[in-house]
Amino acid sequence: MSDQARTRPRGRAGRRAVAGKPSADGRVRIALAVNGQRYEVLCAGYKTLLEVLREDLGLTGTKHGCELGECGACAVLIAGQPMLSCLLLAVECDGAEVTTVEGLAHGPTLSALQAAFADRGAAQCGYCTPGILVTAQALLDDNPHPTRHDIAEALSGNLCRCTGYLQIFEAVEAAAEAGRPAKRSHRPAVERTRGLTNARMDARAEPTP
Repeated sequence: MSDQARTRPRGRAGRRAVAGKPSADGRVRIALAVNGQRYEVLCAGYKTLLEVLREDLGLTGTKHGCELGECGACAVLIAGQPMLSCLLLAVECDGAEVTTVEGLAHGPTLSALQAAFADRGAAQCGYCTPGILVTAQALLDDNPHPTRHDIAEALSGNLCRCTGYLQIFEAVEAAAEAGRPAKRSHRPAVERTRGLTNARMDARAEPTP
């Protein structure tokens, strides 16, 4: 699949909201709703959403990858749609609703999709798993019963050099087949989180027949 054919995650959230006026030192105050919690952040106008999430809000589940919009490790959901936080200025996201990988779980309990990734061994080094998880969750929210081709297409912008992708596809299929994408697992997260920090998906991987 060519780079031009990639459809998710997208790079730009659009300019639906106008950020606040710069302060005397050039920083801008913005408001974000992240994982259901509201924040006000005073940040430099050049900072990306990725930097604000990690450095200002301490939400380090979203990962620094290529910072060029190629790997998908920094993907988050904005209004339910996967976006690349390394390509978004934080001021562009003023007023946005953002979901990071931390927001998929319910307290100490993993989401069904996260549980499927743990059960199926869908992460190895785990670095890019957060970007894959949020992108896969958006797919399941839009299409509760995706085909293998649908999954491969949706995750084509998330690159992984470890897994070979089969376990990733199987984990998404398992969550979909169980009809549990919006439900929560009942096993404690502490028993299942090893290797769930992140993962990565080859844009040219062909779906397994």
